[in-house]
This record gives sequence, structure tokens and C-alpha cells, in this order.
Amino acid sequence: MDIESIKQEMKQKHHRGQTTVKKTRIGNDHQKKKLLSFVIRFLLCTILTGITIFLLKGNSNWKTLFYQYVFDTHFKFSTINELYQKQFGTPIPFFDELMKEPTETVFQEGFIYQNQEPYLDGVQLTLKEDQFIPSLESGIVVFIGEKEGYGNTLIIQQANGIDCWYGNVEDLSVSLYDYVEKDSLLGKASKNTLYLVFKKDGEVLDYQTYLPTSQN
Repeated sequence: MDIESIKQEMKQKHHRGQTTVKKTRIGNDHQKKKLLSFVIRFLLCTILTGITIFLLKGNSNWKTLFYQYVFDTHFKFSTINELYQKQFGTPIPFFDELMKEPTETVFQEGFIYQNQEPYLDGVQLTLKEDQFIPSLESGIVVFIGEKEGYGNTLIIQQANGIDCWYGNVEDLSVSLYDYVEKDSLLGKASKNTLYLVFKKDGEVLDYQTYLPTSQN
């Protein structure tokens, strides 16, 4: 083997060694960032929980205000959840890595209805037979149960601060306190009739502003 071939082989070995070192460093940096993210979120949750417990135990007035605001007032869980995830990611560290599962069924054809007319505080929609109901916006399920005039009702507190009522629903695919993405499968309308109501801070909103155009 001549000298030039030996030099070339040595250069290749040196290059492979540098590449391996770089990959190792990148992998270590990624692990450090994940660990740092875990520590920051853990400390943040611990601090917030500690402050809340301290205030509630140390001052009866704080406890009364807390219960009134969270349970009596419509606390915006969905808005807080969205803001938190934008800044820090999922509330549970490494949740995305540990719980990677298929997301909810998403509708490609959009929201379809055949007819609409005013009904009580909202609107009555006539759907096609066996038409599935998609979530109009992302948010948290805050109520499932009977509502007078609307039958079995699902209420989603949307990230935009609006409470959307889905009345006369059945075969629900979501549970109380589930977080649902926009266009996720919610269920079906009984007898092809769906009631929608839009509220914010207890005030009824004009459904025409928030009702999407049928995409049939």
C-alpha cells in the first residue's frame, strides 16, 4: 500500500471519529434539554400547588374566594390549558413521548347540516341520517347530562372562552373533562336533530356569528 492510500485511510478514520463524537454530543444535548424541561415543569407544578395549599389553609377568606371562583363561576380551564401548553408543553412531563396514541377521529368533510332554524337560546339543525357531530372548536368537556328543552346535552368550554352546547346527542365518544381538538368526533344527534347554543360568561350569544356554514 502506498503512502497516499495510507493518508487517505487515516483521514477517513479521523472523519468517522469526529462524526461519532458530534452525534454523541447532539444526543447528550437532547437528553439534557428533556431533563431540564422535566425539572422546570415539576418545580413549577410543585410551587403553584404549594402556594395554593398555603393560601387555602392559612386564610379562610382565600378558601371561600377560591371555591366561589372555581366552582360557582365558570372558570376557563380550556383557556388556561391552551396557554400552558403553548408556553411549557403538556402539563405532565414527557406525556407526549410516553402516551403516543392515535388522536381522536377527525372529520375531513367538515360540518354538514341540511336545515337550520332558531330554537330557544340557539339553533336547531337537521342533519343527515347517521351524521356524526364534530367539535366546532378545541376545548374541554365540562358537562354531560340533561338540559331542559335540549335533551342529553354535551357542553364544551372552548379555548376561545365560549361555551358551546350540543343538545339532543347520543352515542358520545367523549367523557367528562376530556380535552378535544377541533373537528374531533363527539357523537350523533338523536333523530337527526341537533341543538346548538353559544354562551359566554352566562350570556347567550348570537348563534349566527359562530355557526359554521354547512359544507355539503
